[in-house]
Amino acid sequence: MSAPPPYGPTELLVIAKEPVPGRVKTRLCPPFTPAEAAELAAASLADTLRTALTLPARRRVLVLDGRPGPWVPPGIEVVPQCAGGLDERLAAAFAGCTGPALLVGMDTPQLTAPLLAPALAPDAWEGCDAWFGPAEDGGFWALGLARPDPDLLRGVPMSVPWTGAVQRRRLVEAALAVRDLPVLLDVDTAADAHTVAAAAPDGAFAEVLGRLTGAGVR
Repeated sequence: MSAPPPYGPTELLVIAKEPVPGRVKTRLCPPFTPAEAAELAAASLADTLRTALTLPARRRVLVLDGRPGPWVPPGIEVVPQCAGGLDERLAAAFAGCTGPALLVGMDTPQLTAPLLAPALAPDAWEGCDAWFGPAEDGGFWALGLARPDPDLLRGVPMSVPWTGAVQRRRLVEAALAVRDLPVLLDVDTAADAHTVAAAAPDGAFAEVLGRLTGAGVR
């Protein structure tokens, strides 16, 4: 039997969509087909969940829009996303937590344990109320809260170039001590996909992208 995942003080949340063609990574089309985009999304999510299982956490939760399948590995709990906009769905994910929580998305398959180590360490919340991971496109790829308060997310405009700035300002205006994680690139476009795959060449995402692009399809 494999060893159980390492334990830590923080709940680790991964918010994601079921990788169904036409519902995920639509900005990859073209050059990729909806089925290929879904395959890339599935690989990105697989890499993210695989990393989650190596990280110290109290719970590891996939907050899922859609239906779970055999692609969910053991050790990952699945809860459904609520209805509403992304701000409401993120808020509800934190509302389901009973202690410190860190949320990441499925669009950064280059995520590694060392990148998240500061926010999941035993002393992560000493003198810190929030962890913030900015994305290159102006959004954010990670958000950690010592005391999960859904109101910190409700009303934040999502999927615009100033999403991250508004969210971080919301934290500061709530008088929270904020620490920043490194800036990462979300996979939104085909160019993003190639950049991210080059940063994580040994992952499932890079393998799928190489297969799709190396077979003469593109």
